[in-house]
Amino acid sequence: MPDVMSLWTDARLIVGGVAALASLPGTVELTLLTVGGLLPAPARRAVPAGTAANLRLAVVIPAHNEQAGIVQCLRTLVGAGASLRDLIVVADNCTDNTADLARIFGATVLERFNADLRGKGYALDFAFTTLMKESGYDAFVIVDADTDVPPEFLRELRARFAAGANAVQCRYLVRNPEGSMRTRLMNLALMAFNAFRPRGRERWGLSVGILGNGFGLRRSVLDAVPYTASSVVEDLEYHLRLVEAGYRVEFVESTSVFGEMPVQGAGVKTQRARWEGGRIRMVREHVPALLGRVLSGRLRLLEPLLELLLLPLALHVVLAALSLVSPSPVVLAYAAVALGMIALHLCGAVWRCGGTWRDLGALGAAPFYVLWKLAMIPALLRTSRSSSAWVRTERGGEK
Repeated sequence: MPDVMSLWTDARLIVGGVAALASLPGTVELTLLTVGGLLPAPARRAVPAGTAANLRLAVVIPAHNEQAGIVQCLRTLVGAGASLRDLIVVADNCTDNTADLARIFGATVLERFNADLRGKGYALDFAFTTLMKESGYDAFVIVDADTDVPPEFLRELRARFAAGANAVQCRYLVRNPEGSMRTRLMNLALMAFNAFRPRGRERWGLSVGILGNGFGLRRSVLDAVPYTASSVVEDLEYHLRLVEAGYRVEFVESTSVFGEMPVQGAGVKTQRARWEGGRIRMVREHVPALLGRVLSGRLRLLEPLLELLLLPLALHVVLAALSLVSPSPVVLAYAAVALGMIALHLCGAVWRCGGTWRDLGALGAAPFYVLWKLAMIPALLRTSRSSSAWVRTERGGEK
């Protein structure tokens, strides 16, 4: 009869070893971005006099049933210096008053109705195709309809384009971090994902990614790489195409967009399932091809590959913690490094990205958040197999 203790030791070796191997690429990526994020930001290129003023910029606002927030979004963009003629609202399959409110405000409205091709990617492709045929815009900036922007927003993005950037992405943070403990935790997560990690990539000269809100593309880039991404995470899908085509997205750390996050209820679960289920789908569809291209010598695709292999932070924490069950000294040492790097990453995000002690204090609720994320795994797997229909997330105060 097999020795029970020997079987238990073997089981711990297997579980700990598998968890360590599964989390290793993510730990490498997290280390790379944490070190880069902690280092001083690289020097910015000088903008030739008068260049920024001559650059014609359109602000594209994709909107699906956003009557509750569209006017506030447009107001903040005008406060950032946008002219009404350059505010382009894409009312996509709307059944509410989004288009009417945008017209009354004075924005240009493009309406799109297609019951079969539904999703933000289709809306953006429709807008870019239309505007590039009918206008002389040099670049396009994308802002979600539930978003506020600060007064310097367009000035900073315009300056980066004028300095030669092909594509840009600013910081994307939470507008309502005080809404609940969950939005406070989400603020910390987005501070790490949408500010600290792009800062780290920029420090190493890598493409910083597209976050779906607060990004911009030069016209010539859209000519070369049309925005035909149509998955739930069309921003991630399109960024992979940009990198494969040799383009780099630059980080504009000097400004931000602030998006409304659901406080509680079904909206929270729907949003997380869409985002993270979509990422799982991208892993399944793109990792084998990316790995093959990296092995064939296209090393600029290595960091995008590692990014895909870095799981959502809560799940990465679970894998790193599971590594601790191993009796192997090597695996235990790895687990200590992995967990320490997660802690350093979050502290670095708060330090470098304008966080406060309240953001770190929210980590007290992190174990409950991890359990909630684990319970969501079946929903994430279902979403990863679903189509890309644009389902508007319910926000705070909505019924």
